[in-house]
Amino acid sequence: MIEPVQLPAPWRDARLTVVVPTYNEAGNLPVLVERLLALPLPGLKVLVADDNSPDGTGEVADKLAIEHPDRVEVVHRAG
Repeated sequence: MIEPVQLPAPWRDARLTVVVPTYNEAGNLPVLVERLLALPLPGLKVLVADDNSPDGTGEVADKLAIEHPDRVEVVHRAG
């Protein structure tokens, strides 16, 4: 695995939201979120947009939001 580069200020402390559109990503989503949150960016947040996945991606996303309440949010699309 490649070691992340430490960003200089002001980028290191910038607020950043990564939007992750999902459909049937229940198995991949925890790994992706873990890797994103491990980056040396304390201002990074993840917004998961679930498109009503039949594989339970929305439920996985909700659990991740509970585990990381200040860093992960979920939007559920009904259609």
